[in-house]
Amino acid sequence: MPNVLRSLSPLALVSQDPHLTKLVEELQQAARSIQERPNQQHVLSFSRSHLERVRATFSQTIIEGEAKLHRFCDLLAHTFFGEQFELSSVVIGEVDASRERFTLVQKLAPAELARQTDLDLGNRQLERIRFHHEGHWSHSTLVANFVEYQPLEANRWGIQKLISRIKAEEEIWNKVLDEIFEVDSLVQQDKHLMELSRYIKDIFGIKILVSDEQAVRTLHDYLKARQWSSQEVSAAKVPAEESALGINFVEEKDYLRQKESGWSAIKSVVTWWDATLELQIQPLRNYLRERERLTSESHAGFKARRDVLRQKLSEAIPLYGFYRDLLRWLFLSPEESTPEFPSVRIELTA
Repeated sequence: MPNVLRSLSPLALVSQDPHLTKLVEELQQAARSIQERPNQQHVLSFSRSHLERVRATFSQTIIEGEAKLHRFCDLLAHTFFGEQFELSSVVIGEVDASRERFTLVQKLAPAELARQTDLDLGNRQLERIRFHHEGHWSHSTLVANFVEYQPLEANRWGIQKLISRIKAEEEIWNKVLDEIFEVDSLVQQDKHLMELSRYIKDIFGIKILVSDEQAVRTLHDYLKARQWSSQEVSAAKVPAEESALGINFVEEKDYLRQKESGWSAIKSVVTWWDATLELQIQPLRNYLRERERLTSESHAGFKARRDVLRQKLSEAIPLYGFYRDLLRWLFLSPEESTPEFPSVRIELTA
């Protein structure tokens, strides 16, 4: 069983808090013990006060990670566009009553971005509107939301826009779960599970859309070599630390020849200012096809396919399903009843 905190683990991308990492390590050890001795009784003991502290710490680290993501986007925007760009909050929603999808775009002031998380921005937009369907008013559900940095003038890089986004907390914990059970290895070995691998991806992400494939390569090479001055970094409200003066490319994957799905980009895992991010540079035409699919595809259908794939894992490895419920209960829905599993007893202390 791998160490969930190794350099590119999902949890390590978000938090290095010792209380949080210790809890997940203990869950790993317990999973190993349950798998090795399934006929013995096992006790999982949790302190309520410790769990509350861990939940608060995790939420705070998500906010801090998102703040670094936007500082990085601001630095890139000023590098490529100078002062000639504007921000927009882009929301893809779905009408609850009709399952129809729609896109909302709203200009955004930098101060608003600093005050709220991306998720808050998206939900706030949806709370303001209702849809009339067959004689009744309907609410809507958030499918996806992004923050876009749009240049107001043409630039020599052929950059059309920068886009930032963050995974929802539930998906982050799904990733931690997948790491604990070595799902990457499982899906590569089982052709029926291989489609799941496309869900095991990034936490904080940046997408740069450019004019064509040549522009993708040119920009990628430029960013690998780019070093910012202390003055440039300070202007983006970032301490002039060595880790913020350049981008460290940890992993690079060239998909410009397109995957079977038609997706095309250079995708890299990078570190900047001690934050780990996924950086995608993608041709605009390919992205527009991707956005059209996201807007038109049924959210219920997409979620159903994802849940079916995870359900297959739960059937193949019942302990995986239990741990999925356990992590959801621990970090997302503590008010629900505790999950159950043969030979496992959960204890809650003060």
